Amino acid sequence: MQIQIGKNGLTDGTFELLANAFKNNNDVKICVLKSGGHEREKVKQMAEEIVNKLGKRFTYRIVGFTISVKKWKKDKR
Repeated sequence: MQIQIGKNGLTDGTFELLANAFKNNNDVKICVLKSGGHEREKVKQMAEEIVNKLGKRFTYRIVGFTISVKKWKKDKR
């Protein structure tokens, strides 16, 4: 599944969408659009915030301006 983050950034609706996406999927790709902030440091901060809100069973990987979030069966941290 693929989700896009635009100029509104990370909102409560974004986190609800992510929680619903992980009910059926183990991998979700999040594309950060130009209006969402095309700076590598900002993308990394977004990824950290997403994983912290979702919980210990999630990890992320950044490729360009795409954040791949993976759900594991066991806690990773």
